Amino acid sequence: MACDGLSLGELEAQNPLYCKAMRILVRDGVTINKARRTVCWQKLEILNHCLPRQYREPEQLYLHLKRDQLTAAGSR
Repeated sequence: MACDGLSLGELEAQNPLYCKAMRILVRDGVTINKARRTVCWQKLEILNHCLPRQYREPEQLYLHLKRDQLTAAGSR
């Protein structure tokens, strides 16, 4: 599957970058609705759709990162 000229292998190689972008969005307080409109969300959706056992849904990742952020803030 190719999307915007990227192969699935290229998307997989860039997965850490997409996850880092999602962490930055959460850190900056971007709402889930705004995050859904980002390139990183779209790329993570493609990975999840093609390889669901290897890559979690972007929403699940967002909520996990948000929970971690709130837990870290509560322990300060």
